[in-house]
Amino acid sequence: MKRVALVLVTALLACDTRDRLIFEQNDGPAQGPTTFIDNPAVGEVRVSVGDVVLLAGRSIDPDGVDSVYFVVLGAPLSFSPFSPTTPDDTISFGIPIPTIGSGGDSILVMVFATDAVGTRGDTAVRRLIVD
Repeated sequence: MKRVALVLVTALLACDTRDRLIFEQNDGPAQGPTTFIDNPAVGEVRVSVGDVVLLAGRSIDPDGVDSVYFVVLGAPLSFSPFSPTTPDDTISFGIPIPTIGSGGDSILVMVFATDAVGTRGDTAVRRLIVD
């Protein structure tokens, strides 16, 4: 028993005086960019017919945001993906959503991004209810 205690004390002292091994952490599968819509700030917004709503936000990714995509349902709109010249860790965006001719309709806008390594991120959504 005395020998085991001596080995344990020696091992503890030895670990204290030398560098410890550090292993890389793997947090699971790679995540794509996180997209935020800052304006409008809430998920569902009532607007008047004829208003033009500026949908603005940002996509963030430590690998660099490669492209931001916009999908609009409920209105005859389409937007090309926004791709910066070189990927950056934060990309801001803003698109106008006109509501002329959409009285009584609901317009759903979805925004997502891909990063420089090709991983798609989460989708941010806003619903415009046109009165």
